[in-house]
Amino acid sequence: MPRQNELEPQPPTVVWLERGIIGCIFLIALFAPHSIAVTQIGWAFGTLLWVIRLLIFPRPKTYRTPIDYAMFGFFVLSGISSILSYTPYTSIGKMRAASLFTIVYLVSQNVRSIRLAKILAYCLVASCMLNVLLTAKQVIFGRGVKLEGVSTASPLAKAVFRNRTNTRPSPIVSGDIVWAVDGNPVHSPEEIASALAAGPPIAKVSTYHVEWVPTLEVPRGQLLPGTNALEQLGATSWSRGRDWRATGFFGHWVTYAEVIQLIASLALGLFLGLKEKWNRAGALLAIAVVGLVFALAMSVTRASWAGFAVSAALMLMLSVSRRTLLVIGACAIPLVIAAVVILQQKRSVGFFDTKDQSTTWRGTVWREGFELLVSSPRHLVVGIGMDSIKAYWRQWGLFDNGRLPLGHMHSNLLQFALERGVPALIVWLILIGTYARTLWRLIRRARSSAESLPLGLGLGALGGLAGFCTSGLVHYNWGDSEVVMVLYFVMGLSLVVNNLKSTANSQVR
Repeated sequence: MPRQNELEPQPPTVVWLERGIIGCIFLIALFAPHSIAVTQIGWAFGTLLWVIRLLIFPRPKTYRTPIDYAMFGFFVLSGISSILSYTPYTSIGKMRAASLFTIVYLVSQNVRSIRLAKILAYCLVASCMLNVLLTAKQVIFGRGVKLEGVSTASPLAKAVFRNRTNTRPSPIVSGDIVWAVDGNPVHSPEEIASALAAGPPIAKVSTYHVEWVPTLEVPRGQLLPGTNALEQLGATSWSRGRDWRATGFFGHWVTYAEVIQLIASLALGLFLGLKEKWNRAGALLAIAVVGLVFALAMSVTRASWAGFAVSAALMLMLSVSRRTLLVIGACAIPLVIAAVVILQQKRSVGFFDTKDQSTTWRGTVWREGFELLVSSPRHLVVGIGMDSIKAYWRQWGLFDNGRLPLGHMHSNLLQFALERGVPALIVWLILIGTYARTLWRLIRRARSSAESLPLGLGLGALGGLAGFCTSGLVHYNWGDSEVVMVLYFVMGLSLVVNNLKSTANSQVR
């Protein structure tokens, strides 16, 4: 329903500003599944245009949302923690990422109809299908060059891995996949041999080695004698690589999996919300859900799998009969078996595998992080500051004194408590709880009125939130800007629908 001041003719400047804002919001919807750079450009320009619009009379009407106090409280506590950080300059710099929450308000305060919210939601899902097609193409045709029978005399066996803490031999061995040399993708042994034959002394070789995607330094000009590229590389055979974990257009499979989980939840929610599911819209959404689940499977990310399972189960329980739920549960058993097989083939681990390095690694950083948290009242109250770990990990003896890869605490709960303090963690939990309650109420209202989009968007947002929080127990997915921007965007759309439905209901009364 239009607001009062929107019924009056607007000056051309206002019209173009508002069109520009909506254009930037569409930019976010179209590029959030692909490019952090373009998405943040859309966010930055959209926010700038909105600020300018707020300064021009007549000012647009804004409204409060149920999450305002918790959202701004979490941001303020993050800022206080940054000022009092062990590394204030670094932590304050991270406030730019923390300010991405304004995407929620850019969307919720400027999208003014359920129809526009529907179009934006469908744009997000449709755009993500490009990622799915890319993943399908890579699975069918392979990616990179998988080498077998690599000898110890091979120049590839002389590769070393160098980072800011040490340099260690990291030979390329049988089964490894070579993706690129000096940033140039390779598709055959001939291309690898040609790239290593001459040039600067050291070549940067990007590879995939089960759970690790390093860029290694390989000496040039040391090819072995031979009549073909395989002999020169000291390998016996090769094939197109298919053992990798899907990353889409992102740089890491966890980022990809978390984004896919949120958008797959949205697509499934929209499908479940349809009154008539066997029409064109229903067919397209069903295809999207299948494709997104396929892409999620190819990421081979257990936490995201579990997150989507929780998301789907929650949405189904809220939208279908008990009999239908049992049938779907029975049909899901082959999917669970397939997931276990894929996990074993691509990662050589079980779903719950105490010997898996990623599991033991998490156990170590959780113990170290908790010990650091309780070691000082200051840490409990205001935290150590965002990204202070990167400067002080040696003094604190983190990451097994540097023997494990440097990073974060692999848990939203522990990361917030450690970096920003326990009060910030409590406020964040209140934010999540308030948002979940808002979605629950939206779903109940939509079910009683049998409206497709409010119900579908509410289901998709609530399911995605449940999945996000589930995987967030073992991933710091809130710290992944690509992921949190999608979460904020869906949050903004759901608040649009919630506000419009609440306003309509109050006017009916």
